[in-house]
Amino acid sequence: MASSVISQLVDAMTLCSQPAERQVRTTIDPPMAPEEAMKLLKEGNRRFVNGCPLGSKTKAAARQQLVEDGQAPHTAIIGCADSRAPLETIFDTMPGDIFVLRNAGNTCTHAEGSMVGSLEFCTGKLGSRLILVLGHTKCGAIYGATKTYLDSQPGKKVAGSALEGLLQDLGSVAQEAAQEMGPAASSDEVAAHAVKVNVFHTINFLLRFSESIREMVRIGQIQIQGGIYHLETGSVEFLGQSPLQKELLESSMPIPPSMVTVEERGLHGVRTGADERVPSDLALAMLKKGNERFAAGAPTAGKTSDAMRKALVKHNQAPHSAILGCADSRVPVDTVFDATPGELFVLRNAGNTCTHAEGSIVGSLEFCTGKLGSKLILVLGHTQCGAIAGATATHQAGASNAPGCALEGLLQGLAVVAKDASEQLGPGASQQELVAHAVKVNVFHSMDFLLKFSEPLRELVRKGELDIQGGIYHLETGRVEFLGRSPRQAELLLSKLSLPPSMVLGTVRTSQDEIVAPKFALKTLKEGNDRFVAGGPAPPQGH
Repeated sequence: MASSVISQLVDAMTLCSQPAERQVRTTIDPPMAPEEAMKLLKEGNRRFVNGCPLGSKTKAAARQQLVEDGQAPHTAIIGCADSRAPLETIFDTMPGDIFVLRNAGNTCTHAEGSMVGSLEFCTGKLGSRLILVLGHTKCGAIYGATKTYLDSQPGKKVAGSALEGLLQDLGSVAQEAAQEMGPAASSDEVAAHAVKVNVFHTINFLLRFSESIREMVRIGQIQIQGGIYHLETGSVEFLGQSPLQKELLESSMPIPPSMVTVEERGLHGVRTGADERVPSDLALAMLKKGNERFAAGAPTAGKTSDAMRKALVKHNQAPHSAILGCADSRVPVDTVFDATPGELFVLRNAGNTCTHAEGSIVGSLEFCTGKLGSKLILVLGHTQCGAIAGATATHQAGASNAPGCALEGLLQGLAVVAKDASEQLGPGASQQELVAHAVKVNVFHSMDFLLKFSEPLRELVRKGELDIQGGIYHLETGRVEFLGRSPRQAELLLSKLSLPPSMVLGTVRTSQDEIVAPKFALKTLKEGNDRFVAGGPAPPQGH
């Protein structure tokens, strides 16, 4: 115990005995490694706690250096506006040492572009290699947000002021803290924990919505760390990096949600016939970005105006993508991709399939790609699909009787997907594994059907004017897994079939019919054999 006290006294004396005059950082100085910058922050905070600061002792010559040579701060700090938490004082820094951003709650909420843009400037242009997000105990903004959340009634109340709006939107932090603390925690305990949750919430926002910052973290150029300033002691508790950093480095969001302007969606704020057609690669990128916004809980598509709706009427539609999705109520396609009216041409049925909907699905997609100019078709399955689970059970039961209702017929028609999945996984697969794999097989099955039975779609794909891709929406995460093109695309582009099997007329020939010319008779034989080989012979329709 005595040795510990002596050690602390020695440290304090060492810190307080440093030279009274310190040099300021300017652009003449080399960039400082994040570890060295963190060391300076810790040493400065210890001087502050011990009551022997040095940072306030500057001279006119040092200030002139900063004017002439420019700034090169070693650290950027997002802190709270609270008057009890002055960052330069807490870390005993000199002018030019730290690049400071402050607002109530040290948050990006309602300050997204300002905070992220400022940090991109500091790390990209000024060369800072450490970002510190600093919360503090007894934070009025976080305690207010916690009280607002705990006292709130079901249904979101419209904010009556900017402060109310800020506290409401910080409620997600309070909600997360309350869930982690459990029902026995008091309001003060939840709020105290929410301070920490909020620090990581801000760090995660920076990683999620800035490609510039993500890339510098990936290559080790910068570090982002968190901390909590304890008003009671003056000490800063350093929290380290976000536990979600590795996951968030995979984000594809280039800018914060609030900076997505309506103009990016079309000339009139929505896509209409007045807009240029979108190439398939850009359309796919738009789907990915929209899904990332949805999964991140930061959608932007909810705001439409009367002018936008009138533009859709006046200029008609020009969707950038056509999507064949499932009718499942948990997979609202436009919402999943954060799309505004006019962006997506959506077809949905149970099982996202062409089975028993051949003409409707294929014909609709030929219209969308041929008349409306869409250059991307996405077939979207989803996890826990009831139709595929039912089809798998039908396959395993070996049902072959005539269906007693349309649903039985649909499940029997989809059973071929379950059969393929079962053969690919082998006899050792569990029911859960079989259904999960069948979802993927079914996506490719639908893609293959489109290529096999539509010459207009095949021709557009051959010419590079259309791309057909697949994906699986994961109910558990809200994210879409993009599967790419069908492995059989090159083979299926050689198909000669021009109509889905159910649309081939099955009338019988009699002596009342005209004589068929040899070339047409040969064509009929070839088409019939193609249907047989493709596994899609026209069903008998005789009576």
